[in-house]
Amino acid sequence: MNFWLSVILTIISASLFGLLMNATVYKQLRKRKASAVILLIASFALLILFESLILLLFGADVKTIGFIKIAKGLEFLGAIITPLQIIIIASSFILFGLLFLFIKRTKLGKAMRAVSDNKDVAEIVGISSEKIYNWSFIIGSAIAGIAAILIGLEQNLEPTMGTNLMIKGFTASVIGGIDSVPGAILGAFLLGFAENFGIWFLPSGYKDAIAFIILFIFLLFRPQGILGVKKK
Repeated sequence: MNFWLSVILTIISASLFGLLMNATVYKQLRKRKASAVILLIASFALLILFESLILLLFGADVKTIGFIKIAKGLEFLGAIITPLQIIIIASSFILFGLLFLFIKRTKLGKAMRAVSDNKDVAEIVGISSEKIYNWSFIIGSAIAGIAAILIGLEQNLEPTMGTNLMIKGFTASVIGGIDSVPGAILGAFLLGFAENFGIWFLPSGYKDAIAFIILFIFLLFRPQGILGVKKK
């Protein structure tokens, strides 16, 4: 199949899958007044479930996309950066900018912020919270699909890699602030720097453990994150 056609189909499939998960799982939990912690646990449970299904269907073999050929890297401040990594970094900044403008400037983005701040008040002024949840899952899943493609171009793919990525994503959000989009970006950069500088002093096998240590420290001493607001 053509690579770019595969990209489009992946993004569409991810969006529809996110919408399906919202309708079948998260909507039902919200009806039961599930807390944010329960929703988070449900996300991890779904991750484990689908990783197991992937193992059953496709096996544990490592897969590669191999669309972009390996090119000579560029040296920047002593580090070697490949052209593909530059594309990934640039794509991340572009996606962040578009998402930030969408949330701040569009009617739908403002409605999402309103529901996030206070769902009951938003519904009083005529905003359908369920429609907003649907759009949130569609857009969020589409972005996740793009991220998956970029990761697949850079790394080998294995069925259980999602767990580590989800933990690091959650850690980045906690560092920057769960309710702050810029905070999540800041948290991701700080986590990346901490992991890569950390292996100067620790064996490389401890790299993933650094995320758990940072997560524990922030949850213990600053659960609202760097840019988050402490709720009373």
